[in-house]
Amino acid sequence: MATDATHRSDAATRPFADAVVEAEQIIRNAPFVKTDQDLAEGLDYLAGSIKASLHMVGAYQHDHPYFASSTGPYTKLGLDNPDTLYFHAYIRDDAEYVVTGRRGTTADLSFQIMNGDYSPTQSPDSLTAFDDRKLTIAEDGTFRLTFGPPKEDAGDDHVAFAPGAAMLIVREVFSDWENERPGEIRIHRADTLGTSPEPVPSERMARRYAVAGKMLVSRIKTFLAFPEWHYLQLPVNTMTEPRPTPGGLATQFSSVGHYDLDDDEVMVITAPAADPSVAPYQGFQLGSMWYISLDYINHQTSLTRDQARVDEDGMIRYVVSERDPGLANWIERTGHRRGYLQFRWQRLTRDLTPADGPTVEIVKFDELPRVLPHYESQRVTAAEWSERIAARQVAVARRMLG
Repeated sequence: MATDATHRSDAATRPFADAVVEAEQIIRNAPFVKTDQDLAEGLDYLAGSIKASLHMVGAYQHDHPYFASSTGPYTKLGLDNPDTLYFHAYIRDDAEYVVTGRRGTTADLSFQIMNGDYSPTQSPDSLTAFDDRKLTIAEDGTFRLTFGPPKEDAGDDHVAFAPGAAMLIVREVFSDWENERPGEIRIHRADTLGTSPEPVPSERMARRYAVAGKMLVSRIKTFLAFPEWHYLQLPVNTMTEPRPTPGGLATQFSSVGHYDLDDDEVMVITAPAADPSVAPYQGFQLGSMWYISLDYINHQTSLTRDQARVDEDGMIRYVVSERDPGLANWIERTGHRRGYLQFRWQRLTRDLTPADGPTVEIVKFDELPRVLPHYESQRVTAAEWSERIAARQVAVARRMLG
């Protein structure tokens, strides 16, 4: 027989359902929604955000934490990097956690501790950030780190929490999609391993839906506001000099911008191919006005240094255009007249200078053979292009799940 609890009129999911409606209205009223493609992509972004919000609130486990996938091809967020696997775990600054794993063959593996989450008015502070060069890695690739309150004689493999530490983020970054392989990563709280969490009562489950709803609306508002702080105040069709990423990794520099191009216009971006001894990872991508990556599985909307065709003078010349120029380094706009531009260099061994960064030129499509000094060596056939797209599809399927 059904209990009274099953017949209560106030549905546990009501706050989340209301939040979905509110989030949809924010999407529909975004100032850059001009076409059906804009709206359709916004609704798809909303679907991924719904999924992510429910997933993240379920992962809010301080006592029995686990690494959750923060963003991916179907839960995009914050101009997600197509080359990165993102993981996060929620933590308490008064507890000790053990992180173990096995280093893969990716270009970079990094750790970051944040003191909160993003909001529409501010970004959280990065309290600690480092890459795998800090780890003691055994011959078989395994490693072990502890995170927790400061303690005497802790050793190099203990990372002390600063007050307010709330989230541990791990990034695994690929440069060679075809050949690099991910590693393994696990987390547990030192004093709860081997114990079981208490069952979650229905009242707390209902609370999760309410929190997920607030998280959803905040997520949508935040990452519509974020580009206003860091991108849209810049002159259009330009890119900044390389600079430390605001609130990001200590060993990451970035160059950012935003574009607005007619269909007969092309943006040619020229940047040195970074020496791997200086920057093991160098990547470039486009983002939509929703501040998320474009479709990087079925289209070449991003390139790492390993994926790009480097000219004989050591430069990479990216060709951002709507029309197909028949060139290896074509970056597809996929119908996006406006959008964001982003370079990242990671695991740096020195600070970058303006000479390490990009220059930008806007030309007409028909001028490409004249303005590209190595135009002939950049040309690809339709069959070669199809092979490039097939390689992306296979590589993403290998390292990412839906």
